[in-house]
Amino acid sequence: MAHAVLQYTYGDDYLEARERFRSAHLVLAWAAADRGELVLGGAVGTGPYEGLLVFQGDDAVGLASTFASADPYVTSGLVTSWTVRPWATVVGVKAATPVRP
Repeated sequence: MAHAVLQYTYGDDYLEARERFRSAHLVLAWAAADRGELVLGGAVGTGPYEGLLVFQGDDAVGLASTFASADPYVTSGLVTSWTVRPWATVVGVKAATPVRP
C-alpha cells in the first residue's frame, strides 16, 4: 500500500464557480472513497483556496492522476493546475512503511 497527495490550485472565483460542478465532483470523490482509494479530501486555507486529496493503493500516484483527469473541477477549468506526488508515510496506523523509534 502506498500513498499520494493530489494538490489543486483553484482560480480566484473558486467559491462562486464550484457550485455548478460540486455535485459531480462529490459523486466522483465519494465513489473513490467508497472504493478505499481516496482517504481524505477538501479545500485548504481561508482563501485563496487550494485542494488537497490523499490517495492510497498499490499505485496511489496513478489513482490520484486518474481521479484528477476525470474530475469536473479539473475538466471545467475550475482547477488552474494540479500536481500528484508520492507521499512516504511513516507514522500512523495507516502508514505505508511505519518507522518506530
